[in-house]
Amino acid sequence: MGTFGGLSQMEFIFFPMTRSAAQSIDQWHYPGIYRFYDLSQDDEDRLEFLNSDNWSNQYFSVANEHRELIGFFIFGQETDVVTLGLGLHPDITGQGLGVAFVQAGLTFADEQFQPRRYELSVATFNARAIQVYKRCGFVEEKKFVQATNGGDYEFVKMSRLA
Repeated sequence: MGTFGGLSQMEFIFFPMTRSAAQSIDQWHYPGIYRFYDLSQDDEDRLEFLNSDNWSNQYFSVANEHRELIGFFIFGQETDVVTLGLGLHPDITGQGLGVAFVQAGLTFADEQFQPRRYELSVATFNARAIQVYKRCGFVEEKKFVQATNGGDYEFVKMSRLA
């Protein structure tokens, strides 16, 4: 994937997930502690992500204005609550795009699902993401421990009204 041009002015275009996009995302590798988010770290999560039966109206790839794959969103809807899962391409994390990316996902979800509320969970060590979510209006609700990636990790559940 090379470099991405015009990061501060990046446009976010949502597409239904495709096999090609899912396979590309499967190859993403994050540096350092963020390796936790590599799909290869948890076989169960990886198989769920790559299973096209799960994609319908839930899994979306995100491209920039040059049609380069830059991220993904998973929207799980239960009544009037949408649970978010998301990821940015490793080459563009930590460069100030997080708030705009999350806000683009919320705008897209508002149009697609008309929820009353949003929820997400994030590993507590990921202070960078927690700050992005707070800047997007999410508040911390509770901490919990979840078995994933071969161990038990602490997460924080966050939410906000739509």
